[in-house]
Amino acid sequence: MVQNAEHHRNLLNESGLEMLNLCISQIEKATEALLNNDGDLAEDVMNTETRINALDLKIENDCEKFIALYTPVAIDLRFIMAVLKINFDLERIGDHAYDISKYIVDFDKPIEPHLFKNLKFEKMYATIISMFENITIAYEEKDVKSARKVFKKDKILDKINAESFSIIEKEINKDNAIIDQTLLMFAIIKKFERVGDLIKNIAEEIIFYIDAEVIKHKRKK
Repeated sequence: MVQNAEHHRNLLNESGLEMLNLCISQIEKATEALLNNDGDLAEDVMNTETRINALDLKIENDCEKFIALYTPVAIDLRFIMAVLKINFDLERIGDHAYDISKYIVDFDKPIEPHLFKNLKFEKMYATIISMFENITIAYEEKDVKSARKVFKKDKILDKINAESFSIIEKEINKDNAIIDQTLLMFAIIKKFERVGDLIKNIAEEIIFYIDAEVIKHKRKK
């Protein structure tokens, strides 16, 4: 029974890591499609959404089966709760990648390069990738220190997001012809900021699972 439970726990852990890597790939591809105005790549992201949804349902069902079969307590129960919540957050990250890709397909024209620079878009993207690296290490190696690194990085995203409106206002005042581009970038920056929040949620769940520490409300005080 114990061996069986351990086997199922390992399978769940592998599925969670697969979901994480898939969602990272979706964000990477959506960003590449945006920077290169690559509609085909954007459509590939949109098509992959069905795979994310299928894996989401599989993980949810496997968690329910684990609870029903083994009645987990203590760290096993925290693990299942964390996997469920992390899976939910990852599925939403996948949704954001889909939405960004749909914007690209619908817009169907390149963004002026200076908008990426002025809005610090590449810094925002690099920060998100760094946060993904932190939670991947934290998840694979049960490394709480890596999980905690995302909190400061998320503040970088918040700052870029907060500054974006005034930058966009200046860009529109300089050139009315790029209103549609600036509005698209504004929407995508909002999506990226939300992805950062979801990564932060995942870090909190990893810390809860490993150390039994609830930090969400501590950080808000």
